[in-house]
Amino acid sequence: MIDPVIIIPVAGGAVAFLLGYLSMRMARKRRHILETPTSKAAGVFIGDVELKGTAESAGPLVSYLAESRCVQYSWSVAEHWRRTRVESYTDSKGNRRTRTVVETGWDTVASGGERIPFYLLDDSGYILIRPEGMQVEGIEVFGSECSRGHPLYYGKGPGGSVSGSTGRRRFTENAIPVRASIFVMGAARERSDIVAAEIAHSPQARFSMVTMETEESVAGGYTAKAWVAGVFGAVFAIAGLLIYTATLGVRDMQLVLWGVVAFAGYLALLSFLWSVMTYNALRMLRERVRRGWSNIDVELKRRADLIPNLAETVKGVRGHEAETQRVLALMRAQIVIPPSAARDGVATIQGIAPAVVALAESYPQLKASENFLALQRELSRTESRIALARTYYNGMVTSFNGRIAVVPNSLLAAVGGLRPFAFFEAKGLEREAVKVDFAR
Repeated sequence: MIDPVIIIPVAGGAVAFLLGYLSMRMARKRRHILETPTSKAAGVFIGDVELKGTAESAGPLVSYLAESRCVQYSWSVAEHWRRTRVESYTDSKGNRRTRTVVETGWDTVASGGERIPFYLLDDSGYILIRPEGMQVEGIEVFGSECSRGHPLYYGKGPGGSVSGSTGRRRFTENAIPVRASIFVMGAARERSDIVAAEIAHSPQARFSMVTMETEESVAGGYTAKAWVAGVFGAVFAIAGLLIYTATLGVRDMQLVLWGVVAFAGYLALLSFLWSVMTYNALRMLRERVRRGWSNIDVELKRRADLIPNLAETVKGVRGHEAETQRVLALMRAQIVIPPSAARDGVATIQGIAPAVVALAESYPQLKASENFLALQRELSRTESRIALARTYYNGMVTSFNGRIAVVPNSLLAAVGGLRPFAFFEAKGLEREAVKVDFAR
């Protein structure tokens, strides 16, 4: 028959394992935040990304309580109550008695909120953020407590009351104001309406959040959680084994030795969990580096395909416009202006007007300068996208190479066959630059 006392160390070990696992997960999330390079809005590529910028919207919301312009808000109204109840109890002499207990507290009596898609703006441009399903954290923009005589009490709160209400209500509201600095982590995908990227919730993404905290603050929160979980795991591991050994009659120094054994076992457990999670994280980081290289290749291929076609279009329009100007010159030479019409300031086009009208209707906009400007803008945008892709790739390479260069990560990398990547350098790696000749 199993000794019931054995349940104590087993339960303590199980709780320690769960807390140790949680500690490693929090540490891995912190590492993921710090290792992900911050992308620019104009250079977001498909996959997990993080961005920093300001929240912008052409049609912002107006929050319920503070009535401030924002892209997301949530509010609540809590009402204070005081209630009494009679309970029976047994006193120290074994007699049954009754007593009156007074309880107080707050109940939420109303709440609500709203969020809309908005744009994140940084120094490179805009990108659409779809916050539905994402973890959204704003700041408190309204906080007030009042009694029944205050206009806010029923003006923004419900008409009824909770049982035992003391006539006090607390109003709070959190929001992300327009132009507020935000930090976003999520999955990038193609928009359905235009050729551009957007950030939205994805079950596969490790993070899906919009917050007004800084990257360092978010990572620091996970650091604190990792430490708390790890320390409590050690406490449960040691306490479970010490309680069990104490029931067996172990005392004094032997208890200390058993405590050391429990702590060593817990450290061994953490080391095992760390090794597994770190190796998996290194492999995932390697895949992100490879995806970064693929992004560069895609952008270079896009440039190689797009720019020559644009150039040919501009040359064609320029040539067509030149021919059109020549035809118009010939037409003007055939215009007959009678003396009477000239005196009146009116020119009569005889026989040529229908052709000119038809030509204008067929080619309403023949402005070569605009085409050249469009080509120039596309060239600049394309080179910027390539530069951003390079920056993202090199950032991922820096993170990966840095992690596998230090002990004990280097040992795991050696066992798993993980090798450092080369940084992207234009020399020897750049595709041949696109050559465009406008001469005809």
